[in-house]
Amino acid sequence: METEADETLIERYRAGDREAFAALVVRYQRPVYNAAWWVLRNAEDASDVAQSVFLKVAERLDDYDPQYRFFSWLYRIAVNEALSVLRRSGHEDPLDEEIDVAGPDGDDPERQASDAELAARVRDAVTRMSTNDRTVLMLRHFSDLSYLEIAHVLDLDEKTVKSRLFEARQRLRGLLGDLQGFVR
Repeated sequence: METEADETLIERYRAGDREAFAALVVRYQRPVYNAAWWVLRNAEDASDVAQSVFLKVAERLDDYDPQYRFFSWLYRIAVNEALSVLRRSGHEDPLDEEIDVAGPDGDDPERQASDAELAARVRDAVTRMSTNDRTVLMLRHFSDLSYLEIAHVLDLDEKTVKSRLFEARQRLRGLLGDLQGFVR
C-alpha cells in the first residue's frame, strides 16, 4: 500500500476530503502524543494536548507554510501546546550526540533485557531533566528533527538550538555518569 505524501493529503483536505485529514491524524497521532508526553510527563495531559493539536491543525491548515515540513509545523504546535499546559499548571521549569540504546544482537534475550534496562534508565534520566532540556533532546533524538527544524519548532536561532542541545547532552551525561560508553 502506497502512502500519500503529507502535501497531497493537505491539498485533499483543503479541497474538502475529511478522510485525508484522518490519514494525517493516524500518521502523526503517536509522534504528537510522544512530543507532548516528553514535555509534560503526564499521559492524560499529553492525550489532551494531542487532541487539541489536531483541532488547531484542522482550523489553521491554511496557515501552514509548505516551505517547511508539515511534520515540523505540527511539532511546533504540539510543543507550544504542551508548554502552555505547563505554564497554566504552574509546573514549567525556568528557562535557562546520539543516545544509542539498540544493539546488534537483537535476538539475544539477555541483550534485549540489558537494552530494555538501559532504555529505561535513559528515559528516567531524561524525564528528570528541565523542560527545555527534555524538549530539545526529544525533538533531536526521539523525533529525529534536524537543527534547522528544531529551530523552527522552538522559534529559536539554529545556533541557540545547537548550544541548548550541547548543554542538555552534558547534563544527561552527568545523570548517566556510569553509562559513558552509551551516551555519545
